Amino acid sequence: MRSTSLSLAIGLTLAIGLAGCSQKSSPLQDGVVKKEDDRAQGEVQAQLAEARADKEKSASGKDAAIRDEIVAVRPVTHPEPGTPPPPAMSLPKPATELAAQPLESRKAIDNYSGLMRHRAVRSTTPADAKAGAPAFTNAAPMVTAPPATPEPANTERYQDHADNPLQIAADNPVSTFSIDVDTGSYTNVRRMLNANQLPPSDAVRAEEFLNYFDYGYVPPARRDVPFSVTTELAAAPWNAGRKLLLVGIKGYEVPRGDIPPSNLVFLIDTSGSMNSSDKLPLLRDAFKQLVPNLREQDRVSIVVYAGSAGLVLPPTPGNQHQRILEALDGLSAGGSTNGGAGIQLAYAMAKQSLIKGGVNRVVLATDGDFNVGTTDDTALKTLVENERKNGVALTTLGFGAGNYNEQLAEQLADIGNGNHAYIDTLAEARKVLVAEAGSTLFTIAKDVKIQVEFNPAVVAEYRLIGYENRALRREDFNNDNVDAGEIGAGHDVTALYELSLVGDGSGQVDPLRYGGGDKPANSVGAAEIAFVKLRYKQPDEDNSRLIERPVRKSELRDSASENLRFAAAVAAFADSLRGGSHLGKFDLGQVAALARNARGKDADGYRAEFIKLVETAQRLKGDEKAQAVAVIAD
Repeated sequence: MRSTSLSLAIGLTLAIGLAGCSQKSSPLQDGVVKKEDDRAQGEVQAQLAEARADKEKSASGKDAAIRDEIVAVRPVTHPEPGTPPPPAMSLPKPATELAAQPLESRKAIDNYSGLMRHRAVRSTTPADAKAGAPAFTNAAPMVTAPPATPEPANTERYQDHADNPLQIAADNPVSTFSIDVDTGSYTNVRRMLNANQLPPSDAVRAEEFLNYFDYGYVPPARRDVPFSVTTELAAAPWNAGRKLLLVGIKGYEVPRGDIPPSNLVFLIDTSGSMNSSDKLPLLRDAFKQLVPNLREQDRVSIVVYAGSAGLVLPPTPGNQHQRILEALDGLSAGGSTNGGAGIQLAYAMAKQSLIKGGVNRVVLATDGDFNVGTTDDTALKTLVENERKNGVALTTLGFGAGNYNEQLAEQLADIGNGNHAYIDTLAEARKVLVAEAGSTLFTIAKDVKIQVEFNPAVVAEYRLIGYENRALRREDFNNDNVDAGEIGAGHDVTALYELSLVGDGSGQVDPLRYGGGDKPANSVGAAEIAFVKLRYKQPDEDNSRLIERPVRKSELRDSASENLRFAAAVAAFADSLRGGSHLGKFDLGQVAALARNARGKDADGYRAEFIKLVETAQRLKGDEKAQAVAVIAD
């Protein structure tokens, strides 16, 4: 028998054998086959030579390690007549090895494979030999790598925002903004860092980092004034010449049993995008944490939305815990998201069970992937705004990664007089829905605004840290028609200003040669650094009330309190994750040390966890820097 085989080796790791056998053929047939084999080898050698030339050209004169990619083509051998057939052809190497070869080699394989697939070796089978009938059998097909499964596209969306600019107190002495009690940015970034990923800068909002933590503010003495206001002034840890002004407010506490009757509609995304362990399964377990605390006077409904909206649980007394749990257990993910239809049905259920003087709230739980049906953001926002005016608030809870639409989830909560939280763990679910249920669900004041007027005789420059998307015009402060943020029972709100004082040499802008405004208006003004005003409305009122207090120069401390030091560490961490443009040489190691020395009692362990996140970010940034240096060196 005569056997014809051709073997092509790419690099030093790939060997693919092609073998065939036939009855003894004539010299003419042998010559034809050998001629075809020689021609095939010549074509392959030409292609490989072209590939090597391309590689050498792209190397721009560098010494290419061409010996590592030598491709040898073994000549076809023809056994002498009468020799036994060769052993069975060995299996080709796995497709993954093919995929790992250099690009030039893979091109050669593909070209050679295509050539061999279309080439037939003329031979005869034993049966055909007796009949003398020729036959054509195709050579063994080349094994090629299957197409790689693409990584799921990351479509997470965050609102673009630049840091607040430095302000000259003589030119613009007034800072006005709406409060924000959201914490979703911090927990979402925590999820990324725990996955060894640095966050995109727009995912970091300093105010939501600050407001995640409790700073021990003293609560108000009575409920008719729902807030206490705390201020503190001390040196900034990243620049001793500059100062930090902390403005903190604390809402009054409401015992769980004193929370008014609640009409809650759980609006749950059950689309196909929710079918992962950090989404719908975590969501179910999260809501189960809340169920044991529901009372007979409460009402609970469950609405789902995917390809279409559906009512899973009609308005049900809160003490029917088993029925509510069974409804949650029955949820499953599938279909695409039609958030608009789901929200409309949820609001219909909320209005059906509306409780006057109670808590009426839709709690939207989603990864934010509104991608089918009513997806017009403006229409959704208008709907949420109109229902807010009808007395139904909206809270949003974010879950999962990859397609998280944080931008829309946060905006809807802002418009809906609610708050936005991101749930990355069951512990966070307990924090938001159980430990902080009063602040999450029960609003004690609405349209809360803060205005700080700086004394240009004392303050040269200032910068508000965070609250970029909460800025208001100066005239909006006294306009009760301008919407602002809400605060729940027991909520803390913290704002930090970085200041430079007149004459301390820490300013970043040269003073005007002929500028005025650097003289105090009177002796009272000379003693004050700033004047803080807070405006709010009671939940059932339309006219605002005012709280105000001065910040005196005598309040400047030589050393910051434990809480201010920790707040400074949190603000510095957020700034570092956004690029560190305001910190000078103050690095993450110093941020961690600052937080470590201000950890305090930390009964819940949140501050210790923060320190670990700073250390993780420090490691990741170090790895990123090392990789960048390696690329440059290469």
